[in-house]
Amino acid sequence: MSRTVARLLAESLHAHDVDQIFCVPGESYIGLTNALADMNSIRIVTCRHEAGAGFMAVADGRLRARAGVAMVSRGPGLSNAMVSLHSAYHDATPMVMLVGQVERGDYGRQALQEQNYSKLLADVTKQVIEVNEPQQASEAIARAFHLAESGTQGPVAVILPEDIFDDTTDAPIDQPRPRALSGPRPADLDRLAEMLARAERPLVLVGGAMVSDELLDPAATADLRRLAETWMLPISPTHRRPQLFDSQHPNYGGYMGIRVPAKLIGEMQKADLMVALGERMTDTVSQSYRFPKAPQPQLPFVHVWPDANEIGRVWHVDLGIACPPHEVIKGLLARAAPADAAKRRGWVAGLHAIHRELLAPVWEPAPDGVNFAAIVCAVNKHLGPDAAVTSDAGNFGSFIHRYMDFKPGQAFLSSVVGAMGSGMPMAVAAALRRPHAQVVAFVGDGGALMMGNEIATACQYGVNPIMIISDNGMYGTIGMHTHVRYPGRPFMDTMRLTNPDFAAWGRSFGAEGITIAEEPEVEAGIARAFAVKTRPVVVHCRTSALQMSAWRRYDRGDTLP
Repeated sequence: MSRTVARLLAESLHAHDVDQIFCVPGESYIGLTNALADMNSIRIVTCRHEAGAGFMAVADGRLRARAGVAMVSRGPGLSNAMVSLHSAYHDATPMVMLVGQVERGDYGRQALQEQNYSKLLADVTKQVIEVNEPQQASEAIARAFHLAESGTQGPVAVILPEDIFDDTTDAPIDQPRPRALSGPRPADLDRLAEMLARAERPLVLVGGAMVSDELLDPAATADLRRLAETWMLPISPTHRRPQLFDSQHPNYGGYMGIRVPAKLIGEMQKADLMVALGERMTDTVSQSYRFPKAPQPQLPFVHVWPDANEIGRVWHVDLGIACPPHEVIKGLLARAAPADAAKRRGWVAGLHAIHRELLAPVWEPAPDGVNFAAIVCAVNKHLGPDAAVTSDAGNFGSFIHRYMDFKPGQAFLSSVVGAMGSGMPMAVAAALRRPHAQVVAFVGDGGALMMGNEIATACQYGVNPIMIISDNGMYGTIGMHTHVRYPGRPFMDTMRLTNPDFAAWGRSFGAEGITIAEEPEVEAGIARAFAVKTRPVVVHCRTSALQMSAWRRYDRGDTLP
């Protein structure tokens, strides 16, 4: 059957269960959008910036445990989107980005917006696949999805010359390729069971690779809980994966995020065994390579991750198991729990007690604006069991991880690598994917004017996320780092921000606009935001600059912008 390459690509995307693609329309792939317009099965979501489209694809992929898809035009379009590729690559999140290219006959002439994508994207993608022959178009799509979703997941770029779409080919659709999933060796499970049985103070970290298991197979959540209970293990979700274990469960061992509070990390460091279960392990999770210490950990270290190339890359491991983490959980559950597992009850209870102390909804009012803790605690009261929460990068995020009691069934979306601007686009993607669930985006005043304009996309497609903006008039994280590294120095003008009236800004898009300027307004303002069901909401929170994070406050004598 002969068809155009554009039609073949569209049908190949459909074969890979793609139901929506995020883009900013561009002339270099207009042939593909023309073909997609003839198919009712794939929605094209038109965004306001390529970075926003990319972040939406990242979030959509994470929600489906499949590769999200973005389309961008060549040159400036792809350059705008690179921050989302960087985030997906470091976050180990599957994504396929379709990139327009100049016509094949113009290669090498430095034609308008021409770039060598194999060079440009070599360090932020798993692979760059260039399609120069019509008969390889469908094969390229199949390969891209397979690579994006296998092993250490990540982004793959498919480069499509502008003149290839109208070519014809009789190549068949290359169907999705089954993922090759490894399983743990019985000998490795026996050894892990023995190590856990001997340990008196084990610490189990759960992270990114558990997300895929959790979404594809809800039994993974129940199995992890059962393992924690029967083997008496403390479970600690890692950086920006707080929903992987119920924070109210007595086996919750504390959140292993960035800069863990001294009291909690001090207790964690008494562990005599660490098991990283589906956590890639980064400088953030390891507290800047100090726990576990790189390259030689100060305690026995077990690393479970789907990709053997990642295990042992930074740390010397006592046991490495290259497989999906749920397989290890099931393997341990098939073995008898240690007869003396109860010996760890005090260890688990102690970690959980510290966690509950830190989670307590207690804060000190600030003299210069709303302590953002009040906002987050109010939001926490309204969240449903299937709510999606997104967070931009910034110190305001520390309040989310301190005060929100996440649980399985909820979704938390953010750039693990810390890219600003992701919060609002990810919220739009979550609202599109979960149209009947609550979606709340937390953003700072810096990130709000980077990608907050994607609220226009929410309005256009009739979805209704709540956008909560922490406006302290400064780049707060950089202010904190400056204060810590150079104490006593005055703040530079470069940290100041001149902000609009964000509530009025939101109303200009057609959203509801709410302003919270003082703490007595918090409860009513947040309740009003959740009561709106028919349009997006922007909540402008005039927050304290003195309260630099959920854990730290400037002295009253410090000079602020």
